[in-house]
Amino acid sequence: MDLDQAREVLRSQHRAVFCALKPDGAPSMSPVLVALDDNGDALVSTRATAYKTKQVQQNPQVSLCVLPDSFFGRWIQINGTATVVELPEAMDLLVEYYRTISGEHSDWNGYRAAMEREQRVVLRISLTSAGPNKTG
Repeated sequence: MDLDQAREVLRSQHRAVFCALKPDGAPSMSPVLVALDDNGDALVSTRATAYKTKQVQQNPQVSLCVLPDSFFGRWIQINGTATVVELPEAMDLLVEYYRTISGEHSDWNGYRAAMEREQRVVLRISLTSAGPNKTG
């Protein structure tokens, strides 16, 4: 699967399992929502204090298994290099992330305040590969 095909899937499928590596090399997985930004990068919102943030800072190579809302159906795995974007730089990305997944917020000022209170960051993932390339 080429990266443009993977991006097409990310435009409509936002549920995923995020996988980073622990210091001992074991996988660390968690359910996330993922959005695609205008640059073609995948965005994941998390907290500055979350394990996945620390793991990305130690090893930026990550994977996402992107699933349909119904769980069964078309899925893809994307791999990439993640960077942590912290506040205040992350705020515009957090707004873009929300809009992409959920549409307009009823109280953007309240949303921004919550993002600061929760110490939100964005994991920006530059895609390097995607699959599967075969079925069966």
